[in-house]
Amino acid sequence: MRTLALLPAAWVIGLSLSTAARAQSGITLETEPVAGSTFPVTYHLVMTTDGLYTPIGLRKPAGNGPFPVVLFASGNGGEGLAYVKQYSHTRSWTLDEFLNAGYAVAWLRYRAEFDDPRYDGTELKARPGSGRDHFNRAAYEYEDVVATIEYVKTLPFVDAERVGYFGMSHGGEMLMKMASYYDGIAAGIASEPASASFLARRPADPNEPERPETTTGHDDAQLAKDVERLRGQIDHTVAMRRIAPIDLPIFVQGRDRDHNQDVFRLNYELLEEAGKNVRWKTYDHELHGFAYVTRNPDGSYTPDATQREAVADAISFFDEYLK
Repeated sequence: MRTLALLPAAWVIGLSLSTAARAQSGITLETEPVAGSTFPVTYHLVMTTDGLYTPIGLRKPAGNGPFPVVLFASGNGGEGLAYVKQYSHTRSWTLDEFLNAGYAVAWLRYRAEFDDPRYDGTELKARPGSGRDHFNRAAYEYEDVVATIEYVKTLPFVDAERVGYFGMSHGGEMLMKMASYYDGIAAGIASEPASASFLARRPADPNEPERPETTTGHDDAQLAKDVERLRGQIDHTVAMRRIAPIDLPIFVQGRDRDHNQDVFRLNYELLEEAGKNVRWKTYDHELHGFAYVTRNPDGSYTPDATQREAVADAISFFDEYLK
């Protein structure tokens, strides 16, 4: 039988809630075991800024804590609770490594990304309406993650001052967008961050074909040329204005064979040029999202040496700032 967390009284009687109160509201669903692990997963629904709910799959070490926590996000949003359940069971190896190292962990989900040419980092603001808030724009997917972080911080076994974020692909770009206005993350990893939008890349020439995935890694000379070409495609002034407020340690993980390696590298270089606390390491692997090890069809995990290295590097990074 599932249990429901108590919601604020104001919600029950139909009064308007502040943004902070909404972000701290949640519903606890069922807990279930994860195959091959001693750490079960508990599903929660988290109320987002505009009152809708987004799911997470939360796991913690034995004991009462409070524990540092690392939140995991991968790619575009959508698919809801079914996605969180799937990833909690089929991408559990990496999270188990963190659990064994003393971290609480959670798979996140959020609304789908959408292309909004108006995106300029404008703060989401609410004003009183006819019994409910009205907003100056629609909520973005990364703001669902901020609501999730604020909710997780209220849990008794979580140390609210030691929250880390590990985002892959678009999940990595969301770290940049959050860090540009939100100070609730202590340290973050952008793994293969697809952050061209955040870096203000101008619209691509529709006649230019998309570069294919490579079977061999970029050498340093070719990568430097690709990065220099990409610099000419971004609005540097806008990119640096977005980067300026960032004030947390960030680890950018690249992937040698990825056709977006120039984006990953430029993300790092612009942070470095802005004087931010940032580090870079790139890995030679054939899979996008290699840091999130996938369960085999027979139910086993067989992480290779590169995957083990990337996860160990990630834990070491968070140990430095969250412990």
